Amino acid sequence: DFIVAYEEVLEKGKIKPAQEKYNQWRQKFFKNLEKAGLELEEEVLESEKKIINFVKLHAPWDVACAYAEDLGLQAPLQAHPNPSDNWSEKLIRFFHIPNIFAHDVPNKPLDFYTCRFKKSKLDRFLGNEDHDGFFSNTQRSFLVWEIMCSATYGKKKKAEVGIERLLEENVITAAYCLHDGGYTLPTHYVDQTTLNKRQVLYQYWARWGVWYKYQPLDHIREYFGEKIGIYFAWLGFYTAWLLPAAIVGLLVFIYGIATVNNNVPGNEVCDSGKNYKMCPLCDEDIGCEYWYLSDVCLFIEVAYLFDHPGTVFYAIFISFWSVTFLEYWKRKNASLAHHWDVLDFEDEEERPRTEYAAKAPEWKENPVTGIREPYFDPRNRLPRILSGMAVLVIMVGIMFLVMIFIVAVIMYRVLVSIPLFENKDLRSKASMIASLSAAVVNLIIIMALGRVYEKLALKLTQWEMHRTQSEFEDQLTFKVFIFQFVNFYSSIIYVAFFKGKFVGYPGHYNRFFGLRSEECNNGGCLIELAQQLAVIMIGKQMINNIQEIVVPKAKAIWHRFRVKIDKSVPRMRWEEDFELIENEGLFQEYLEMVLQFGFITIFVAAFPLAPLFALLNNWIEIRLDANKFVSETRRPVAERAKNIGVWYTILDALAQLAVISNAFLIAFTSEFLPRLLYQYEYDWDLKGYTNFTLATAPNGTLSQECRYRDFRDEKGEHTIFYWRLMAIRLGFVIIFEHVVFGVCRLIDVLVPDVPGTLELKIKRERYLAKQALADTETMLLVCMVLFTPLNTECT
Repeated sequence: DFIVAYEEVLEKGKIKPAQEKYNQWRQKFFKNLEKAGLELEEEVLESEKKIINFVKLHAPWDVACAYAEDLGLQAPLQAHPNPSDNWSEKLIRFFHIPNIFAHDVPNKPLDFYTCRFKKSKLDRFLGNEDHDGFFSNTQRSFLVWEIMCSATYGKKKKAEVGIERLLEENVITAAYCLHDGGYTLPTHYVDQTTLNKRQVLYQYWARWGVWYKYQPLDHIREYFGEKIGIYFAWLGFYTAWLLPAAIVGLLVFIYGIATVNNNVPGNEVCDSGKNYKMCPLCDEDIGCEYWYLSDVCLFIEVAYLFDHPGTVFYAIFISFWSVTFLEYWKRKNASLAHHWDVLDFEDEEERPRTEYAAKAPEWKENPVTGIREPYFDPRNRLPRILSGMAVLVIMVGIMFLVMIFIVAVIMYRVLVSIPLFENKDLRSKASMIASLSAAVVNLIIIMALGRVYEKLALKLTQWEMHRTQSEFEDQLTFKVFIFQFVNFYSSIIYVAFFKGKFVGYPGHYNRFFGLRSEECNNGGCLIELAQQLAVIMIGKQMINNIQEIVVPKAKAIWHRFRVKIDKSVPRMRWEEDFELIENEGLFQEYLEMVLQFGFITIFVAAFPLAPLFALLNNWIEIRLDANKFVSETRRPVAERAKNIGVWYTILDALAQLAVISNAFLIAFTSEFLPRLLYQYEYDWDLKGYTNFTLATAPNGTLSQECRYRDFRDEKGEHTIFYWRLMAIRLGFVIIFEHVVFGVCRLIDVLVPDVPGTLELKIKRERYLAKQALADTETMLLVCMVLFTPLNTECT
């Protein structure tokens, strides 16, 4: 059911004396496992450098039953038909189109009505005669893991409890449940139904050749457990919903390409020649020269691809798309949770975390369950509160460090652009080169800071002493995401909402550390925002995918080199699995996808191609993750979960924030509203718009007369048009938010969280559970009440 491995180092053919304390800990730990009822058997493997001891653990029938009842495992009552189906299958079937995405996966797990296991009602459950096969491999490994997590190896007061602590102290090298054989198929033909579960998953899920096929979610759940099954179900559902968003975004981009020649302001810039001499983008005294607006013709045309009326429609579309996606995921999640018997999982009383139990100073009776369990008195939480305040100070300090890096990137961009502007050949490209190189530098800083903070957040969350694993994971997730939000989005927010807004005007430029405040590049802030998004989002995806390909293989090579097991001798399953690398869980996978969701919703008005790149990445991501779980890592302990947890709350918050962000992007960063107001007040064809948006530098402020982008008069004061435009911008934000939030709320009301057909299934299952587990005493009592007046004897 489980393997525990520890190593002994060889020196000149002899075992190196290990720390006596470690030997005592291991002996006491294994002795306590035997006291708990587990059966142990040890195998020894000698390699060139080490002796590896494999301790095989098995839970006998009585022990498995006792812990299954204590942990509330589900057991089958009755088989029932529950054919898997999804919306795309129904749609394709409706149009009578051949479904290339479907494939017939062998050995589909059976579906059952289930209820909580009770040994006293064993005869009511299906398969109760088969003691070896009644509990699945995933259930048995979960039971043994729970026993190991609560077994002591030293003193309880010193938190010397559980396998996880032994792994941290390197007393135990590895603890893992076994894969169901190898994953490669035989070279000769075999009946597909004879494949083991791991081979089925590799053949029909983890191979690159099936990248376009539906995921076999029931097989994934059966092999890895509900928590991993829910993750891949959500990832597949999210990827499928990206398809319409990507198609619409691509059409919006194509619309920009098709209408770029009809862009009157752009044509005016390109045909202006030397009509518009522009003021230097940095100070004259450091060598910056005057330039002509026609020099940036190409960038103005490119900017139009990301800033035209279609982007307004797309921003509204994505706002509705994100809310609808989350609503329909709730329905899909409810169906899966019911199908996998975890619908009421978190409603049950969750057991205390092992680390909490080890460090809690006393034991008290739980008022809900009546069971004595570790207890931490709320009155003794003052040190924890003070530490929490320290955590906030540290977090603020780290976020301040992020802001310093952002300022450094801004200064880098300004300083790099100065020599570029001095070069006549590079002058027109100076802003783009400086901005692009700064975005790359920013990405490197972001990726480095992210890893540092994740480790710090883990230590801080462990210190806070959260009672349950769910509370611990939620707090850790919240801490890491808050920082990563600032880490990844701060530079983008700066470009979107602050850059170029506080420049000033000739003679009255605002300065920062002696340098002029940055202006937007030649095509405007929106194209620079699109550039930042493309570099950070796509660059991050590429780095992550390279890491997921290279890092596991590098770790595996190093692990095999360090262990050096003789490959000429046939190896057992536990020896082969020992050579695999440890599974690191789902935290990084969720974090990557949630940050991606933020990129494609919060700033989509600036980069309509973002969902397309996200879709392409996710097609790769699913197979990378699948291959990693099936063939490159040890099999993780199956964990139960009914949803994606706190990640859904974060996704919902990002969807709400996206509405506000896109409203401000369209109102204050895009040229949509200035052009619309000019059309209404002056010329519907936008003739003369370019000249209208250029102000003239006040006399005496510069050595030559020049123009700059702003709605100001010759004295540098804002024009009436500017103030009318400001009122319209604020009005647009308010109307946009209210309309979109109103429609989103309507979608929330109209789309029920639980499908109607599922409600009927839930009622049927609960009825069967009550019937199957009705106590004999209760039935006798009912009989006595009904028949005693008739002098009828109950037997």
